[in-house]
Amino acid sequence: MGSLFRSEEVCLAQLFLQSASAYSCVSELGERGLLEFRDLNPKVSAFQRRFVGEVRRCEEMEKTFTFLQQELRGAGRVLGPCPESPRAPLAREALRVQEQSEQLAQELREVSRNRASLRGRLRELRQYLHVLREGQRFTSWPAPLGSPPRPRAFSERDPLLDPSLHQHLDRKINFVAGVIHPWRVSAFERLLWRACRGYLVASFVEMPEPMEDPTTGESITWVIFLISYWGEQIGQKIRKISDCFHCHVYPYPESEASRADTMSGLHSQIQDLSVVLEETEQYLAQVLDKVALALPAWRVQVQKMKAIYLVLNQCSFDVTEKCLIAEVWCPVRDLTQVQDALRQGSYQSGSSVECFVQRIPTSESPPTLIRTNKFTAGFQSIVDAYGVASYQEVNPAPYAIITFPFIFAIMFGDVGHGLLMFLFALWMVLYENSPNLRQSSNEIWLTFFEGRYLILLMGAFSIYTGFIYNECFSKATVIFPSAWSVATMANHSSWSSAYLATHPSLTLDPNVTGVFQGPYPFGIDPIWSLATNHLNFLNSFKMKMSVVLGIVHMGFGVMLGVFNHMHFQQWHRLVLELLPEMVFLLALFGYLVFLIFYKWVKFSAANSLEAPSILIHFIDMFLFTSNAGNLPLYQGQVPVQTVLVVLALASVPVLLLGTPLYLCCRRRAQRTGPPASMATEEQEPLLEGQEAGNSVNTTKEDVESGGHSPDAKHVDFSEIFMHQAIHTIEYCLGCVSNTASYLRLWALSLAHAQLSEVLWTMVMRQGFVRLSYVGGVVLLPVFAAFAVLTVAILLVMEGLSAFLHALRLHWVEFQNKFYVGAGYKLCPFAFAPDTWE
Repeated sequence: MGSLFRSEEVCLAQLFLQSASAYSCVSELGERGLLEFRDLNPKVSAFQRRFVGEVRRCEEMEKTFTFLQQELRGAGRVLGPCPESPRAPLAREALRVQEQSEQLAQELREVSRNRASLRGRLRELRQYLHVLREGQRFTSWPAPLGSPPRPRAFSERDPLLDPSLHQHLDRKINFVAGVIHPWRVSAFERLLWRACRGYLVASFVEMPEPMEDPTTGESITWVIFLISYWGEQIGQKIRKISDCFHCHVYPYPESEASRADTMSGLHSQIQDLSVVLEETEQYLAQVLDKVALALPAWRVQVQKMKAIYLVLNQCSFDVTEKCLIAEVWCPVRDLTQVQDALRQGSYQSGSSVECFVQRIPTSESPPTLIRTNKFTAGFQSIVDAYGVASYQEVNPAPYAIITFPFIFAIMFGDVGHGLLMFLFALWMVLYENSPNLRQSSNEIWLTFFEGRYLILLMGAFSIYTGFIYNECFSKATVIFPSAWSVATMANHSSWSSAYLATHPSLTLDPNVTGVFQGPYPFGIDPIWSLATNHLNFLNSFKMKMSVVLGIVHMGFGVMLGVFNHMHFQQWHRLVLELLPEMVFLLALFGYLVFLIFYKWVKFSAANSLEAPSILIHFIDMFLFTSNAGNLPLYQGQVPVQTVLVVLALASVPVLLLGTPLYLCCRRRAQRTGPPASMATEEQEPLLEGQEAGNSVNTTKEDVESGGHSPDAKHVDFSEIFMHQAIHTIEYCLGCVSNTASYLRLWALSLAHAQLSEVLWTMVMRQGFVRLSYVGGVVLLPVFAAFAVLTVAILLVMEGLSAFLHALRLHWVEFQNKFYVGAGYKLCPFAFAPDTWE
C-alpha cells in the first residue's frame, strides 16, 4: 500500500561491469527487470558503437529465423510460443545456434529447390502425356480388326488426313502441340488465323485434370492445342506466336508408333519421379520437424542476446577499457537484489573480479515507479491516462478504488443492471487464467478484460445505489413493508366508492396524523413509485445529494495536498496555499452543504410550505442583501453569511500573493547572507531529506518546486507570480464550475432511470397488458427484444456514458486539487515475451 500511496524512492546509480562478465551481468539483470539504463553515448551513431558487430550478427540470425518461419508457414505449420523462456546464450552457444540455423536454412533451400524442380519436371511430363493422348485422337483413326471399310460421315474428331493418302501428297504435314492458359485461348486462336492466313488447322481441348500454375500456384485446367500446317515459314510463325503467349510446346512424333513409344517412356519416367518426389517430401518434413522443435527457443535466445548488446552499447568504457560503466535508475529497495544479480553474473562468467553498484547524487527528477497487482492495475491505468504522477507525489489511485465505482454507481444506480454487470465481471474474474480470454485478438474485449476488477466494483456499487433508489429495471421493490399507511388517510378523508371512481389518482397527504409510521429501513419507500410527484421528489433528492457529494469530494482532494506539502517539506504552502483554499471552499460551498442539511432537519411536512429557498439565500449571500419574500433559515443568518463571504474574499489575496512574496523574501535573504551560511542552508534540505527518508537526489530546488518540475531553476518574481495567479484564478473559478459539474450525477441518474422506465413501458409492459391469453407464446420474443435493448442501450451505452462522466469528475474536479501528473514512468530493462512476427 505504501508504493500505491506514493511512488517508490528511486535513485541514480552507476554499475561497474568487468568486460569479461558484463554480458552475463546484464543478462541476469534483464531476467529480473530491476533497472532502467541511461544512454551514455547519445551523440554516437548506432554503427559506431562498440558492439555493433554483435548486433548485426543477431540481426543476421533473425533474418535466418524469418526464412525458417516462412518455410514453416508455407508448409501449413503454425509455430507456437516457446513453452519455457531460455536464458540468453553465451558466446559459444550463440555460435552453435548460428551454425545450426544456417545449416537448417541451407538444407531447406536445397530440398525446397529440388522439390520444386521435381514438381516442375513431373508437371511437364504429365502435360506432355496428356498432349500425346489428346493428339492421338486427331491424327489417327483406329479401325476395328477384321471389319471391312465402309463409307462414313466425317466429324470433328476424324483424323485430319487419311494415313493412306500421305504417300500421294507432295507436301509434308507438320504439327505443333502444347498447352496454353485457358484465358489466352481466344486471343491465341485469332492471332494464329490472322498471321497464317488459314494455312493451318488448330484444335483445342481441355486437359482432363487440373494442374498447378508454376507462376501463381493456383490449380487451373490447361488447354491442349494441336496445330497442323504446311510449310516451314508457317511453322516459324506458329512457334513465335506460341512463345509470345507463354505456351508450353512439346515435340509431337509424326508416326503413331513413335507416339506410342514416347507415351510408354513417359509413363515410366512419371512413376520414377513420383517415387523420388515422395522421398523428397518425407525428407523435407523431417527437416521442418527439426526447425519447428528448435526455432521457438532460438528466437527467444537471440532476442535476449540482441537486447543485451543494445544495452551494452549504451555503456561507456573507462580509460583502461577493461571496465564498462553504466548509469541506471534503480529503486532503492532493490539495490540489494541488483548487487546479488551482479554477483551471480560474475560467477556465471567465471570472472574473478566482481561487479558492483554505487549510488550517485543528481539534480534530475527521478522516474516514477508504482508497483501494482492485477487488482490495482486497472485503477492505476485510469490515473496514468491523465498523467503519470510526479516523483513521490500523492497517487490518486488508492482513493479511486472506492470513489470511482461509487460515483459511477450514483449515475447508474439500478439493482438489475448492476447485477448483470457484476455477474459479467465475476465471470471474467473467475476465468481470468483462461488462455482463450487472455489471448484474444479483439481490442475491445481485451479492454474489458483488463478492467474486469473495475467493472466488478462498479456493478457491486450499482447494486447498492439501486437499493438506495429502490429501482430494479425501473420498478420499485418491496423489500420491507412500506412506512406509509394509506388506510389512515382513507379513514381520515372518508373516501367513498363514487369518489374513488371519479378520481383515478389521489395525492398522498403527509399532514394526516398516523399516515407516516416511521422512516423506511433502507433506501426510498416504494410508495413513492405510485405517487404522481415522485419525479419531483427524486429530482430534489438527487440534485442536493450530488452537490453534497461533490463538495465533499473536492474538499477531500484539497486535503490530500497536505501530504505533498509535508513530504516535500513545503511548510509555507500549508499556510499560504492550503489554508486559504480550504477557507474559500468551506466558507462558500461548505456553507451551502450546511444549509441543505439544516433545511432537511428543521422543516417537516407540517411546515414545508413555509420553507425558504436555499438557492435564493445563496444568491443573496453574494449580494450582501436579504429578500423579504424569502424567510431566513435561522436568526442572524445575514451577518453570518456576510462574514463568510468576507473570509472567502480575503483568502484570495493571500492565495495570490503569499507564496510569491515568501519565496522572493527567502531568496533575497539568501543572496545577502554570508557564503558559508548560504552553503549550509543549501545543504540543509538535502540532509533533512535523507533523515526523512527522501532520495539523495532531492535538492533544494526540487523541494521548493514540490518535485513537480524535472529541472528546477531559479526563476524571477514575475514568473513565480504569473504561475501563482493562474493557479489562484483556476482554483477560485474552478470551485464554482466544479460544484456545478457534479450536477451531472443528478442528470445522468435521472436519464438512466427514465430510459429504463421508457424501455419497460414501451416493451415489457405491452407484452404483459396487450397479449391477453396468448401472452405465454408471444412474451418470449418480447422479452428477447427487452433483453437485447437493455444490454445494448442501458448497459453498454449508458454504462459507457456514466464511465466517461465519472472519469471526467476524477480527472478535472478531484485530481487537479492536489495532483500535477508531470512525471514519467520507470521502464526497467526486462526481456519482453516472445513477440516474433
